[in-house]
Amino acid sequence: MELSIIIVNTDTPKITNDAVTSALKTIKNIDFELVIVDNSINKSNVFSSFSEKVRVVGNIKNRGFGNACNIGAQYAKGECILFLNSDTILFEDTVDMAFSYFKTNVNFGALGVRQLLENGRLDAGCKRGFPTPMNSLYYFLGLSKIFPNSKRFGAYQQTFVDEKAVVEVDCISGAFMLIKKSVFEQVGGFDEDFFLYGEDVDLCFRLKKAGFINVYFGKVCFLHYKNKSGKNNIKVLESFYNSMKIFYDKHYKSKYSFIVGLVVKLGINLKLLLAKRKFKKGKR
Repeated sequence: MELSIIIVNTDTPKITNDAVTSALKTIKNIDFELVIVDNSINKSNVFSSFSEKVRVVGNIKNRGFGNACNIGAQYAKGECILFLNSDTILFEDTVDMAFSYFKTNVNFGALGVRQLLENGRLDAGCKRGFPTPMNSLYYFLGLSKIFPNSKRFGAYQQTFVDEKAVVEVDCISGAFMLIKKSVFEQVGGFDEDFFLYGEDVDLCFRLKKAGFINVYFGKVCFLHYKNKSGKNNIKVLESFYNSMKIFYDKHYKSKYSFIVGLVVKLGINLKLLLAKRKFKKGKR
């Protein structure tokens, strides 16, 4: 088998159903299977009516997105794996063209494609530089918006890269991440210390460190109903910003001074505080 598509369902059977349906309808030229890892509190049988291409892995506890993906990879029969968010809709040729290009280079690590939001705009998270202290500072200060063509100020979101380009990048999004199963296993899969968010950046970092090339393939796209595969609440916000701290401590703490680390952590805590206030204000 050429490809295993792994989708994690966490109490969102409707949108997961839509994602699976879009995959079954649009993938034409690949021998593939779909593995749904169901770590919901309330298990659903909504997927039982799908074709023989679909398998459901249930009876697992929710230990985070990375853990669920790792479990799915253990069941995967394909030579390659596509990690696909449940809140996505694939278009005609999205996977076929991406997979065809992916097979042209044996040194490819992870490959991602153009990611569109509901309003039709690009989700900048689909092509990124690593969140070094300086890249993060320029991003948090909004300099990437002021100077989008600057390779220095736009390094984190790669704002200077045309959205339809095919180019090597540091990091692509875990919402659509194509990778060889052998390579995924070689670098140890997703780090389960990241409960939600950040596991894709960490994996891309380790892939590049191991000598692989991460690629943004902007010739095709998919729709991402962002934040609908998980509950938008305080715990999600905390998990998002906590992942930044985990990533810094794992990959950058030993490379920078204590002062730099302190400033980074204070900046993350400040962003979290502002995000919580905005969230609570929106709830009123």
